[in-house]
Amino acid sequence: MIEILAGGFAFKAKLENEAAPKTCARFLHMLPYSERIIHVRWSGEGCWIPLGDTDLELGFENATSYPAPGQFILYPGGFSETEILLAYGGVNFASKMGQLAGNHFLTIIEGLESLPALGKKVLWEGAQEIRFKQT
Repeated sequence: MIEILAGGFAFKAKLENEAAPKTCARFLHMLPYSERIIHVRWSGEGCWIPLGDTDLELGFENATSYPAPGQFILYPGGFSETEILLAYGGVNFASKMGQLAGNHFLTIIEGLESLPALGKKVLWEGAQEIRFKQT
């Protein structure tokens, strides 16, 4: 289980180990992880963690352009910068370069009812702290 604290909200999530084993293993290696999330620019109702030119040495697995609310995807870089995105509503994952796909590796299973409030907080109040730790 992964515990997530973001913008004053608490969530629990499960790793998608069967569908995205390499991405999950790489993410676990990063834990505990703290950063700030900001609202997406192109993709709809989502928040993201820009990782710039970070090379996580990952390819695509369990990739989607349409993560459902509560799903985290990791874009390993290429056409756009490396990033982690959390969907809180409708998302069509894209950048100024066009449509992208990211590895769905983590799914919130507790606290989904707070996602819209987190998204609105990030949209209207700006960047929010986010912390991930394994429990």
